[in-house]
Amino acid sequence: MSTLKENRPDNKVWLLVMIASLGYFVDIYDLIIFSIVRIQSFTDIGVPAEEMRVKGEFVLNMQMGGLLLGGIIWGVIGDKYGRLKVLFGSILLYSLANIANGFVHDVLMYGIIRFIAGIGLAGELGAGITLVSESMHKSKRGYGTMLVAGVGVLGAILAYFVSEEFDWRTAYFVGGGMGLLLLLLRVGSFESGLFKEQDHAGVAKGDIRMLFTNKSRLKRYINCLCIGLPIWFVVGVLVTQAPEIGKALGTTDVLSAGKGVMFTYIGISLGDVLAGIFAQVLKSRKKVVLICQVIIIVSSLWYLLSDGITATKFLGLAFVMGLGVGYWATFVTISAEQFGTNLRATVATTAPNFVRGALIPSTMIYGVLVNAFGIVAAAITMVLLLSGIAIYSLTQLEESFDKDLDYLEE
Repeated sequence: MSTLKENRPDNKVWLLVMIASLGYFVDIYDLIIFSIVRIQSFTDIGVPAEEMRVKGEFVLNMQMGGLLLGGIIWGVIGDKYGRLKVLFGSILLYSLANIANGFVHDVLMYGIIRFIAGIGLAGELGAGITLVSESMHKSKRGYGTMLVAGVGVLGAILAYFVSEEFDWRTAYFVGGGMGLLLLLLRVGSFESGLFKEQDHAGVAKGDIRMLFTNKSRLKRYINCLCIGLPIWFVVGVLVTQAPEIGKALGTTDVLSAGKGVMFTYIGISLGDVLAGIFAQVLKSRKKVVLICQVIIIVSSLWYLLSDGITATKFLGLAFVMGLGVGYWATFVTISAEQFGTNLRATVATTAPNFVRGALIPSTMIYGVLVNAFGIVAAAITMVLLLSGIAIYSLTQLEESFDKDLDYLEE
């Protein structure tokens, strides 16, 4: 590993943090808006009720495919050409795509545009975390990434309220419009000093093959991915499938997945802030992730073992589970800190999107377990399995708090 001249934050760094936070706010809004307006939009364009689940899976998988492809594209661009180019290009792409989504009249076009939007949405968080991490002093950068995620996930709450007050087409226009307005704020942003210095270092930049041609790097990368595995299972299965899980638990109340997601994201927002604060106090990101795994296991088991659970209790536990999975920014920060400047954006951008994509095999295994043991036993097994993998992978990574990021992968 080569060493670069130390990067010092300048007096514009907190403006950069604010802009990155607002960018992630818009990103989260646009990321989940389809899940919130799916029924309303499908009804409006004439999708029969019996086809909504299958058509919804098609559109959501198209968006997921875009996220996976976009993670690779933007990660490579970020390391080869700069973090700012990703922040400008990605938000322009997904903002225009969301505006276009407001004009669709059939499912095929809906899916194609969500695929394009997914490509754009893939770049925001990784590039923002990388830029903030490289621009702040190493002992303070946790506060910056904490604010990016803490403010960002509040976009999910805005998406819920906009969808409640306006029709689905307007909800898409609002998301696209916010993104275009944010482009104006980004005009004054500055590039990472570490990137500018390594840009002339004569080393390979953004070469994703480097992750797979070195055993140590590959192991680091896989372990980074694994510590994020429980996050999307909690949101995508335990909360999203609340009506089915509630029925299996014998509840007489109707558990609302929409309200559950909102309460979960409130928990995630607070959790991201608390995770950042505790990391600074404990001077350890690994300890924080371990604490989060314990919260996930305890709150999930409490939920899944609550016979006859009430709607109120569900929403309270959704909030606590959100606190547990609120280490999203810490997970991305750890991933960024494990790699040198010439691969950092590639890792920080692909890691969150590959973890999102990992929900697909997780749900496939979950489906097999549901058929064999029932929905509650399957959910408990998956929570313990995924958190167990996360804890083991955490032990395999070095502590990255206060780590000097001024180096290259060779």
